Amino acid sequence: MPLTEVELEQRLFRKVEGEDSKRGIPEALFIENVEELCAGRETSVVVAKLQDLHSKYQYMQSSLSAQRASLKTKLPDISCALETVNHLVERKEKAAEGETADYTYQLAENIWSKASAPPVSTVCLWLGANCMLEYTLEEAVELLKTNETNAKTSLKGLEEDMAFLRDQITTTEVNIARSHNYGVKLRQLAKDGKEGEKPSEGAAASSASQASSKAGSGGAYTWKQEKEEV
Repeated sequence: MPLTEVELEQRLFRKVEGEDSKRGIPEALFIENVEELCAGRETSVVVAKLQDLHSKYQYMQSSLSAQRASLKTKLPDISCALETVNHLVERKEKAAEGETADYTYQLAENIWSKASAPPVSTVCLWLGANCMLEYTLEEAVELLKTNETNAKTSLKGLEEDMAFLRDQITTTEVNIARSHNYGVKLRQLAKDGKEGEKPSEGAAASSASQASSKAGSGGAYTWKQEKEEV
């Protein structure tokens, strides 16, 4: 009895739940017996479902790659901002009363300028979407450390998810190849069976020759001369 659609999907992948869940990525199952899985249905149906699953995996991979690229871009900026705020804290603790410090800052793209400023107790941080908020130095350090830790944790999780996803893509590609090859094998066997039922051309020609000779021997006219012509 052929498998139902639900049973077929359960043979192709399973949903991972709990602590082992990787962002809801289903786990691809290796097909042990392709012949049993394709029994009662066209192999093209199984291949189509596997290709659909493969397309979903590729979409997930592109999404995770974009998230990883975004984090890799933000992480150096967070680390640089944290280093700058720590420098401001250090200068504030060591600076004497009335002492100023010289800084080099970016005025515009490819344009840098110098400025002198006394020690400060607050700093402004970009929050994104053209929004800047003022924090005390201690609050800024705490916020940036938290953001840096969260970014590193997220990046590590993305790397693990992408490694898991690559394994599922490989398994699915192997299943597609094995199912496709099984379908090719079935079509070849069916073709060979049809050709075996047809008589060969040599046998047909021999049968026709024998039938012609039999018909000629039974008639009144032959090529043999019975008596000498006068």
